[in-house]
Amino acid sequence: MKKNAFWEGCRDGIPIGLGYFAVAFSLGIVAQKAGLTALQGFIASFFNVASAGENALFNAIIEKASYIEVAVATLVINARYFLMSCSLAQKFDPATPFYHRFFVGFGVTDEIFGITIARPGSIAPAYNYGAIFISVPLWSIGTSLGIMVGNILPVRIVSALSVALYGMFIAIIIPPAKKNLTIAIGIAVSFLASYLCGIIPLIKEIKPGTRTIILTVVIAAILAIIKPVDDEKEENNTSSTETATEKSEIKKEEE
Repeated sequence: MKKNAFWEGCRDGIPIGLGYFAVAFSLGIVAQKAGLTALQGFIASFFNVASAGENALFNAIIEKASYIEVAVATLVINARYFLMSCSLAQKFDPATPFYHRFFVGFGVTDEIFGITIARPGSIAPAYNYGAIFISVPLWSIGTSLGIMVGNILPVRIVSALSVALYGMFIAIIIPPAKKNLTIAIGIAVSFLASYLCGIIPLIKEIKPGTRTIILTVVIAAILAIIKPVDDEKEENNTSSTETATEKSEIKKEEE
């Protein structure tokens, strides 16, 4: 079961990794302007794994910001991962060891969170390890290559490659939205609210990362109040899924 989950994670991590690889080129250009070498860019991306956070980091280096300013900026921009981690923590089996939770938390990104939270039943750490195993190295390698050859590529090509990330977001949210009207409405409201907050005076002055956190908390809280999750139904669906998986494994063994 763990082996299957790992390979499923690798499979689902391939499109994410390819998107990361492409988008990281543009990030590598910023890193190069900050004076980072290809190796330094690889290490920064491997241990950060956050496009907005790394972009803020590299720009802070360019502006010669202090260590405290760099730490605060990256903390605020990446704070949304706290929310994602809290959400994922509720899907762990209570018996899951701390070290599994730690390493899964290390690889929490918007896309990996999306594919993980969409899986039925409790979280299998092996699945996340598979997705991380494919996507994080490609993200880091993309940054390194961006540092080495990013400035050589035409601007149009770099911009075209950046579209891949938005395609991944769409691929993540459309399937669950088609199955659940509440999710579809939540996505539509999120898009509209994000757009309005970007043009409304005063609110648009708030940093994008902070706006995202505020919108996430507010919209999620409202939806939780209006349309709470039916625990009994969720438990039945999880049990049915696990039973079907067990039957499938028994059948494979018999064959």
